[in-house]
Amino acid sequence: MQLHQSTWQEVETYLSQSKGIIIPIGSTEQHGPTGLIGTDAICAEKVAHGVGEEASAMVAPTINVGMALHHTAFPGTISLRPSTMIVYIKDYLTSLARAGFQRFFFINGHGGNIATLKATFSECYDHFATLNIPEQEKIKCTVANWFMIRDVYMLAKELYGDQEGSHATPSEVALTQFVYPEMIKTAPLEKEVAKGHPIYGASNFRRCYPDGRMGSNPSLATPEHGQRFYELAVKNLTQSYLEFIS
Repeated sequence: MQLHQSTWQEVETYLSQSKGIIIPIGSTEQHGPTGLIGTDAICAEKVAHGVGEEASAMVAPTINVGMALHHTAFPGTISLRPSTMIVYIKDYLTSLARAGFQRFFFINGHGGNIATLKATFSECYDHFATLNIPEQEKIKCTVANWFMIRDVYMLAKELYGDQEGSHATPSEVALTQFVYPEMIKTAPLEKEVAKGHPIYGASNFRRCYPDGRMGSNPSLATPEHGQRFYELAVKNLTQSYLEFIS
């Protein structure tokens, strides 16, 4: 059940039965020579919709732009500053909390969002208290990173070994290929790919990782692999969501 495809009456009925909502969040950033710029949002949204179906849960509109400042030296990347992202998500959740939602389950597709999301949760709890939102003490937020699920990680290691890398990975590219098989991209990839450099600013990132990859070989990805990652993520996160709202 998707919030933006529902009427307000349907949302009101849903809230009489459940206070939980799933929020997909990703990023709009470069993903190497063969990865779609929307990869992180595409993956989070697909998994979130799968979990929503399995758990009969409401799914909020996807937050497509996240904290990706370190990727902005590559054309096409769009980023929020951490401070902007905190305000944006705080306003987003305030509207939902006022409507009666109390369990906010973020399904995240971008590692760069994690620190800012956790800071946002702390700000939200304090903000809701000052607004005197009814039953604000029952409000809880959590973030589940689909790519960090143990079963997903183990499958990636099985399929790709040390060529999984940590950005523009074959696992996430495979999931986008499963979602959009008609949009599979190909490009020549250097066998030697940079890895192990710490992340600083955007120009430093591009200098250290000139084609955008971080130790990964996305040419190993297939739509069939993507379906396996999707099914594992949905299975695991459905269980996590149901535990979270119980």
